[in-house]
Amino acid sequence: MTQRTIVHADLDAFYASVEVLDDPSLRRKPVIVGGAKGERGVVSAASYEARRYGVHSAMPLQTAARRCPHGVFLPGRPERYRELSERVMAIFADYTPLVEPISLDEAFLDVSGSAAAFGDGATIAGRIKQRVRAEIGLVVSVGVATNKLCAKVASDLRKPDALVVVPPGHERAFLAPLPIRRLWGVGPQAQAALTDYGVTTIGQLAALPAETLHRRFGRHGDDLSARARGIDAAPVQPSHAPKSIGHEHTFSVDTADVGRLKSTLLDLAESVASRLRRHGMVAGAVQLKVRYEGFETLTRQAPLPSQTDETEALYRAACTLLERTLIGGRGVRLIGMTAISLAGARQLTLFDARPQNDRLTRSIDLVRERFGDRAITRARLLSQRPMRRFDFGERPESPSPGPDPDDT
Repeated sequence: MTQRTIVHADLDAFYASVEVLDDPSLRRKPVIVGGAKGERGVVSAASYEARRYGVHSAMPLQTAARRCPHGVFLPGRPERYRELSERVMAIFADYTPLVEPISLDEAFLDVSGSAAAFGDGATIAGRIKQRVRAEIGLVVSVGVATNKLCAKVASDLRKPDALVVVPPGHERAFLAPLPIRRLWGVGPQAQAALTDYGVTTIGQLAALPAETLHRRFGRHGDDLSARARGIDAAPVQPSHAPKSIGHEHTFSVDTADVGRLKSTLLDLAESVASRLRRHGMVAGAVQLKVRYEGFETLTRQAPLPSQTDETEALYRAACTLLERTLIGGRGVRLIGMTAISLAGARQLTLFDARPQNDRLTRSIDLVRERFGDRAITRARLLSQRPMRRFDFGERPESPSPGPDPDDT
């Protein structure tokens, strides 16, 4: 029987590394991607030089500026990141058709059937690292194990430029000394609950009776017990369709201007619709996110009259939700829109009619695909100040081992 071999590959500080790749003068400087210094957004990625000052992803840019005032703050270039991600994924696909992208910068590979052509898991991992560095100029950390859980934990252990192999049969011993936060499904609340049992390491968690964990956490406790012993049967699934596609925008100054909020929604809807069409998908519902000053956040969602990938339909639904969500007189800090309840685009019948501007829509999509989302926009948006959107969609639902210090 072929030994199951899973590789987890994760590009180190991806967004920041791409900026350094394209501008070598940034090498060995603290690079922070997400926006200008002091803006009211969040950090998307930080180079390892910036991390020495306590800067990390998801941190407010204003906090990052205080911790690292001499850092190089950059707005980010999503189209460039997507371009290089596709090139890296193409290298992965040279070694196995079983590639499961988790985000732009990481993927699982099942190389169980690739040994005859390329060597064992460690050899394949080494080849991938060499090719990504030589052909693209980026550094990738890799973990090799018999399952996804241990491969993911392994790649995280010795970043940057890691190559960690967990020998078959050593999964439980490999995990045992590590803190429980490294385990999938152990967030802050679970960590707090497990301290009641004196559990701080994965080995201590594995030693707890399975019945105890079941009583405390239910079915989730059963999963924790298995994972703590290094058991994970989840397959690598190469065809992951996104569960949601969305954009959000943080205003430089809080605004209560309904006109500006709706214009922003139109711009977000334009990009969301374009990405739906790029994936050949339609949305069945829309979700709106509004964050007020003081970080109070409200979300609302509603079904669409029919599945769609059209800007105007998404925009109208989002505006209706906005009218139900706005609190009069309060300034809005952030607004976001997400297409949810996604499905593959349905085949048209003789009784269906596409909009008259379908050819125009396809032309716009081609321009955006070639030159980026900001290359073309609606005339009624030209009076708006340039907006910096953060793309948070197009991710499959996948278990995560908790906070990842290299997550972008």
